[in-house]
Amino acid sequence: MGHGGGGALSAELIEQVFAPAYGNALLAGLTDSAVLHLGGARLALSTDSYVVRPLFFPGGCVGDLAVNGTVNDLAMSGARPAYLSAAFVLEEGVALSVVERVARAMGAAAETAGVTIATGDTKVVEAGHGDGVYVTTAGVGLVPERVDIRPQRARPGDAVIVSGPIGLHGVAVLSVREGLEFGVEIASDTAPLADLVATMLDVTPEIHVLRDPTRGGLAASLNEIARASGTGVRLSERAVPVPDAVANACGFLGLDPLYVANEGRLVAFVPPADAEAVLAAMRAHPQGAGAVIVGECVAEHPGMVVVATGLGGTRVVDLPLGEQLPRIC
Repeated sequence: MGHGGGGALSAELIEQVFAPAYGNALLAGLTDSAVLHLGGARLALSTDSYVVRPLFFPGGCVGDLAVNGTVNDLAMSGARPAYLSAAFVLEEGVALSVVERVARAMGAAAETAGVTIATGDTKVVEAGHGDGVYVTTAGVGLVPERVDIRPQRARPGDAVIVSGPIGLHGVAVLSVREGLEFGVEIASDTAPLADLVATMLDVTPEIHVLRDPTRGGLAASLNEIARASGTGVRLSERAVPVPDAVANACGFLGLDPLYVANEGRLVAFVPPADAEAVLAAMRAHPQGAGAVIVGECVAEHPGMVVVATGLGGTRVVDLPLGEQLPRIC
C-alpha cells in the first residue's frame, strides 16, 4: 500500500521499475502532466486512476474526484483542459444506481470544469476482485505560449503560495471510512483549479512551479519540487492555513496536516516581484480566496524542506515513506 501513497516508496517504484521500462525525455521530468509538441500545438497530457474508499464522502465522490483530479493535473502545467476519457472497472454486484450516481457526478463536474468527456471504456470483474467502482481518466489541454511551468524552474527567492486551507480532503474521507465524528462535518475540498491557474497566468506567465498537493499532502509536493530543482524550501508553520477542525482531527489521530491529501488546492512558486500581484488575483477568485504566502524558496539546504515552528525552532519536513491515509483518491 505504501508504494501507492505518493511518498518515498512511490518514487522508488517509479525510478526503479517504470522509468527504466519506458525511459524517454518526456517522462524524465516526472511531472503530473507531460507537455507535448504536436502539429504546432503545445499539449498537456495526463492520466490518473481513482480507487477512493468509500465511493461517496462529504463534499464529493469518486466521480467528481476523477474529473477534478485530471483537470488539475493538466492545469499544473498551465494548460487549459479540454477533453477527458473515462474508463470504468466495475465489480460484479455493484448496484447500477451507484454507477449512475458516479457517472452523473462526473458529468456535472466536467460541465463545471468546462471539459468534455469524449471517450471511455467499461470492464466488469468478478465479485470480490474489485471494490465497487474504479475510474481511470486521461485528459488533454492546450498550453499557452510563454508558459513554462515545471518543478525544475523553482528559484531561490520565489514566494511559496498555497491557495487555501489544507487537509480537508484526507480528513473528510477518513471520517466516513472509519465512522469518526469531530464535532463538525469536514467536507472535501475537491474542485477544478484550471480557471484559477488561468487567472494567475493573466497576471504573469512567469510562474515557475505549480503543483496540486494530493497524495502525501503539501509536504510531499514541496519535497518533490525541492529535489527536482536543487533548491531548499523554508516554511513558516504559523502561516500554513490549517482549519481548526483539521488540526483537531489530526491531533486526535496523531497525523501531521502537512502530509494529509488535498483535492482542490495548489501550491505555487512565484518570482518575488510578482508574488503580491499573483496573491491578490488568487484571493479575488473563489478557488483562491484563502490564498496565503507560506514560505520561500532558498539556496540553503538544497533538496530539503524545513519549517520554522511557532516556538522559534526549526524542523525538517521529509518526504513521507508512504501515505498516512491510503486510498484517498
